[in-house]
Formats: sequence, C-alpha cells, structure tokens
Amino acid sequence: MPLFNRNGEVLDLVKQRNFNLEKELQNLIENNLEEIFSCKFVASEFSTGSVHNGRIDTIAISEDNNPVIIEYKKMESSSLLTQSLYYLSWLKDHHGDFQIAVNKSLGETKVDWSAIRVICIAPDYKKYDLHAAEMMNAPIELWKYKNYENGMFSLEEISSKIVTPTPGSITKDDNSPVWTYERHFNKLGTPILKELLEELREYTFGLDESVEEAPKKLYIAYKVAKNFMCIETFKKRMLLYLKFTSEDIDKYKDVGRDVTNIGHFGTGNFEFSINGREDMELAKEVIRVSFEGIGE
Repeated sequence: MPLFNRNGEVLDLVKQRNFNLEKELQNLIENNLEEIFSCKFVASEFSTGSVHNGRIDTIAISEDNNPVIIEYKKMESSSLLTQSLYYLSWLKDHHGDFQIAVNKSLGETKVDWSAIRVICIAPDYKKYDLHAAEMMNAPIELWKYKNYENGMFSLEEISSKIVTPTPGSITKDDNSPVWTYERHFNKLGTPILKELLEELREYTFGLDESVEEAPKKLYIAYKVAKNFMCIETFKKRMLLYLKFTSEDIDKYKDVGRDVTNIGHFGTGNFEFSINGREDMELAKEVIRVSFEGIGE
C-alpha cells in the first residue's frame, strides 16, 4: 500500500528506498529490539563454531526468556529461509553455547527452551518461500520491511508458526513437560471458569487474525510480535496480566492492580482478576486496551 504525505488537500507520494548495506538494517533492528519484539539483545554476528562455520546475525531472548534468532536480507532472497533453518538446527544441539552467551551479556538468566523464535526480515519473499514456511514444522516468522525516504520504517508479519514441541523433541537437558492450553484449562476448578476461559480465548483471537497463543509453564501468553496478555489459571479464579500505559493504569486503578514493581509470573504491568461472569465485560475491555496499546 502506498504511503503519502498530506499537505492540506494535496497528497505527495513517499518513495521507498533500500538500505545501502544490510548492516544498516541489522543495526536498526538491534537498537530497537525491545520496542519492536520485546526481546533483549544478546549478541551480534554470533559464531556457530568451526564445524558449522556460520554467523547468526542476531541472537536474543524473548520476554518469556525463549531463545531468538534473527536473520536479515536487504534484498529478496530464498537463502534467508534455508539459512535460518540451518541455524535453528544448530541451536537445538547447542543449548550450552547459547546459555553462556546469554549469561555473558545479561548476567545469570535461565533460558526457557520450551519454545524458540526464528525471525526473518526482508523487503519481500518469493511465493515458494511463503509456501515452504507454511509447510515446515518450524517456528519461523517472516517479516517484511519498508524503508521510506522521509525516515519512516514499517514492519509487517506475513507468515508465522508457533510450534508446540512433542515429548520426543525435548532434549535430554530440558526436563520441562510439554505445556499446552489444555494443561492450564484443566487447572480451573469450576465449569463456569472453564466456560469463561473459552469465551476469553475466542474473544482474544477475534481481535485480529495475527493474534497468536503461546502456552508457557505458568501462564498462557497472547501476542502479536510481543505479548499483550498473559493468563494464569487457578481453581477459583483467573489472573490477567496486561501491558498498560501509565495513563491506562490510572484510569483502571479501581478495577485492577498496578504490578509494575511487584513480582509476578507472565508479562504485563496491570493485573485483572476474573472470579465469575460479572467480570467478563470489563475483562474484554481491558484486553482490548492492552491489544491496541502494543502498536502505539
């Protein structure tokens, strides 16, 4: 879709321009990882050793402490997908090397290996690559960027897949069980709470087709590039953790709790409790506020 500058009733087309060097694109993303993907930067041009003989453009960890690989191309290229798969294969066999890099960069931080994100960023993709990404059982996200001559920059996710590991895929150094939506659903102790969670889930997916569900050990995360809600389930209630601005927290302070400086599981700085049907309409309202806020 073309982009225009508006001057009164006149629209001037804003032209796109590519980066002179791929490194310019890489630096831009690395310097804004938290804002774009809610990831913490670990290393750039990370060596995979003499045997694999490669360098991963960017490694990071997500807000859920999952490992993240990012690869870039400033031109359309089929090699981006195969290269990313190659590094994904390396990462699955080199947990220790990645963990050392994380500790060196961020201090003692336990990596959660229950999920891996592989992010590809390019100006466009061939139709064969899009089809291949859909067919593969790999956590590949394809993002398309546009760089404009007026300084504007956009990123659009055009293909993604969250892969839930099977028991056989869990390596011997990862003793975590496979966490699914059903595990959290079954923690709820009453039929009404289970009904409400199903309703919340349907509502959340209905916000946008790009919404993804990512079950973790202690909560279910809902995301579009980055989490906008996490749900913890208990016998007699559910807790929602949402990403609010300071203005939103102040607006809803009488119905929830500011947990910005209070330890809790999941990501988000505002806590909202669901105990029964009477909380549902307000729950949907605060979920929408958080969802709309992640793009601001």
